[in-house]
Amino acid sequence: MRPDQRPRFERGVELFNRGEFFECHEVLEEIWTPARGPERLFLQALIHFAVGFYHHQRGNPAGAERQLRKGLKKIERYLPEFWQIETEKLRDEVSRRLVAIAEGREIETYPKFQLRRTK
Repeated sequence: MRPDQRPRFERGVELFNRGEFFECHEVLEEIWTPARGPERLFLQALIHFAVGFYHHQRGNPAGAERQLRKGLKKIERYLPEFWQIETEKLRDEVSRRLVAIAEGREIETYPKFQLRRTK
């Protein structure tokens, strides 16, 4: 990631973690659009998660399931960590929420983007 993109990425993480999924998707798309290579697909996975949970918030379980499945498929190549995001933990958390949505159960909490801080 370009150093000038880091603050925007951290803003997207913050929005996701607050459950502001539509806003998160908007911020991450600003980074995704010019991105190339592996980082582009990684950002797309995170965007799918944000859009999926936004659909869930809006009462669209089919849209949520579709987006979360796309994100899970794309995040697989970025395990266990990428860009300081604990992607393996994220994948597991999203998978659990996907099962709940598919079974028609309530989601009490949404996953978080766990950002590992460097020293």
